[in-house]
Amino acid sequence: MNNIALEILYEDEDIIAVNKPAGLLTHPSWLTAKGTENLASMLKEYLNGAVVHTVHRLDRATSGVIVVAKNKIAAQRLSQDFAMHNIEKTYLCVVRGYAPEVGHIDHALKYKHDKKAEPFASTDKEAQSAVTDYKRLACVELPISVGKWPSARYSLLQAKPQTGRKHQLRRHFKHILCPIVGDTNYGEGRHNKLFRDHFAINRLLLMATSIEFKHPISNQLISIQAPLSIQVTDLFHRFGWAEFI
Repeated sequence: MNNIALEILYEDEDIIAVNKPAGLLTHPSWLTAKGTENLASMLKEYLNGAVVHTVHRLDRATSGVIVVAKNKIAAQRLSQDFAMHNIEKTYLCVVRGYAPEVGHIDHALKYKHDKKAEPFASTDKEAQSAVTDYKRLACVELPISVGKWPSARYSLLQAKPQTGRKHQLRRHFKHILCPIVGDTNYGEGRHNKLFRDHFAINRLLLMATSIEFKHPISNQLISIQAPLSIQVTDLFHRFGWAEFI
């Protein structure tokens, strides 16, 4: 049935963590064709029809580690930990330009009202607080002209969101004028095209590489890492970033 194989990173009787590939939905969506593959349905099939409880999500375009609960108790406790910001998530991303060496982005985000999801809700929603910490790991300058510039510069960032807003990292890095490469909503088309034409990269270069939390039942500290895809690994080698793979 599925064309995508699940990459299991961790599993016990209460939780399961997988490495979600870029392009795979976390949940079914009315925006896509019926029958489009999604992680929740794949996990349900993998667990022989058992109910799964998603406690957080990744954008369709984002790859990396995602944790799912197998029962209500684990789901409730993990959801509470996410709400209390007790879970540490780490991402790698490639952005345009030479980003500052370290940064703390405290920039509230406002979202448009979804009439189909909430037809009777008020359209006047206040901006939600959103905080991201990051540090620059490496830079690269490519001898490829983009617009009026003779070369193109990019940074590899490690980002730790302190809140979990929709598209938070994508919007925050756009806010500091360092959009993530491959972002078709908040990025810059000329740089996305450069990566497509020269490196065959046609995806968002945002990867959830690790998550750390207390197990919802045993209270044991759990740390899970998600390896990068072969495509991203090859790109990092070309840029001299192998130490961050």
